Amino acid sequence: MDYVMAFVGGGIVCALVQILMEKTKLMPGRIMVLLVVTGAILSFVGIFQPLQEIFGAGISVPLLGFGHILMKGVKEAVDSDGFMGLFTGGLKAAAVGCSAALIFGLLAAFIFRPKMKH
Repeated sequence: MDYVMAFVGGGIVCALVQILMEKTKLMPGRIMVLLVVTGAILSFVGIFQPLQEIFGAGISVPLLGFGHILMKGVKEAVDSDGFMGLFTGGLKAAAVGCSAALIFGLLAAFIFRPKMKH
């Protein structure tokens, strides 16, 4: 049942994004930023966690989950470090994911050669 709910949650997110792409003139980069900000807002108001318990990875793996991780890190850092946590919390919480993306991207660039069309 976990797989079905993850599929449903991810499908809803993808369907909403597809509607945005088809019905608006928003560029993909702006839609990605919108997803991250939406995840942060859902986390801030306390809605993301219940959605994550229902839909699991279907909602936490897309960019919504990245926004949630940033906001969660900021909340924890503000609680422990005060005002400076606003600046350090999101970076600490998301550092592993960002580092992994950079490292695996670099490895892929070394292993595979793009075929440029001239």
